[in-house]
Amino acid sequence: MLETSTTQSELSRFSGVRQPSISQFLSGKVDLSDEQLDRLLSCMGYRLEVVRRPVVPDLTRSERRSWRLHRQLSTQLTGDVLERWRPTIRRNLERLRGSVRGQPHVRNLDRWDSLVQRGDLPGIHRVLTGLDRGSIEMREVSPMGGLLSQEERSEVLGLAS
Repeated sequence: MLETSTTQSELSRFSGVRQPSISQFLSGKVDLSDEQLDRLLSCMGYRLEVVRRPVVPDLTRSERRSWRLHRQLSTQLTGDVLERWRPTIRRNLERLRGSVRGQPHVRNLDRWDSLVQRGDLPGIHRVLTGLDRGSIEMREVSPMGGLLSQEERSEVLGLAS
């Protein structure tokens, strides 16, 4: 916008994107879709180029360990397995609800409960293996404890002798 001397009002008129949306995007309060951003850029003589490349996420040691354990659970998860795991998951959810306070933890327990209740296998797989901040935070209050054997846990964490 600086290079093209385009104001928010002008960009709004050129693009059809509401000026408050442009303002919120510029202040970092909202994200725009690639389509919206491309539309804004094209109004200033630019185009959006999205480069896809693998990026190693910046995880703490604890987050990496949790991801590895949950990824192992994901390899075993099927509809039948979820039914077998359901009683343990329910007990874990009840125990966690008695000790967890604050957000986003309480909200994430509700999300776990909803995923398990609906039997949403794709959703559960996403949370078990996802590296986005939402999945990482969901795993912080995971009701999946006690589903892997100690041998499986040790193998996944590289502790097997």
